Amino acid sequence: MNSEQNSQTTASATRMVIDRFNEAFNRHDADALAPLLTDDTVFEDTSPAPDGQRIEGKAAVLAFWRVWFTHNADAIFEAEDVIVSGDRVVVRWAYRKLRNGQPWHLRGVDVFTVRDGKVAAKLAYVKG
Repeated sequence: MNSEQNSQTTASATRMVIDRFNEAFNRHDADALAPLLTDDTVFEDTSPAPDGQRIEGKAAVLAFWRVWFTHNADAIFEAEDVIVSGDRVVVRWAYRKLRNGQPWHLRGVDVFTVRDGKVAAKLAYVKG
């Protein structure tokens, strides 16, 4: 296998991990997310401003998301664009939910690092 084929294979595998991650996240299924995360995974939330909260380790990240899923039961992330470069992925998304009974959304990006077929980092950023 030449380096171009190897690069395409890596990008394809990386994309598959992120697609599975995003599907489980939108189902609010922390149990399905668990095997997709490295033990030392890092999540950087978009709040509080200005830098967001940094959460380290699979158990802590999953605990955070379980609470978040409970408080945001109707929320979904629509991937508008997915850019893969080796083991790095940028997902441009729209986050949609109801707020005060009205449709509401926020746009942003996640910057992922994939290592050994698992998410090692998810760094989230929002517009505005």
